[in-house]
Amino acid sequence: MSDRAYSVLFLCTGNTARSIMAEGILRQEGEGRFNAYSAGSHPKGVVNPFALKTLDSFGYPTDGFRSKSWDEYAEPGAPVMDFVFTVCDTAAGEACPIWPGKPMTAHWGVEDPAAVVGTDVQKEAAFVTAFRYLRNRIQVFTALPLGSLDKMTTRAKLAEIGAMEGSTGRAKAG
Repeated sequence: MSDRAYSVLFLCTGNTARSIMAEGILRQEGEGRFNAYSAGSHPKGVVNPFALKTLDSFGYPTDGFRSKSWDEYAEPGAPVMDFVFTVCDTAAGEACPIWPGKPMTAHWGVEDPAAVVGTDVQKEAAFVTAFRYLRNRIQVFTALPLGSLDKMTTRAKLAEIGAMEGSTGRAKAG
């Protein structure tokens, strides 16, 4: 098994909710074994307060998050990613930058909790649901014996994770 930490980038369109929560979950679940990052294809420049509230309510970190462009991770000197996961269907359908190091990619689509219109209670419930789907996927991912799996098996496992409960149905891996 590898002694180095794997770098993982979670992508969404706005980088305000799902990708932020995924980054926070992996920061804690994969501490010491994974470096977690998030970005958006069209970042909104602000983190959704419900995302931070949800992370906090489950005991996950809420510090240091910012909505940023995925271009930051395609530039020279950026961390080289081992894995890139899209968590929204829109970002999955966009032409992504060329990532240094040619990371493994997969789509782990989850419904957008920020799109929910209604009361704060309804919005919070949507964020909790998205959080649970993301946490389940990330926990399965962090349990994989990555250092002992070949690329083909790893790709298959990543696609299986993307198809777990709560999937928006566009699971793919590359």
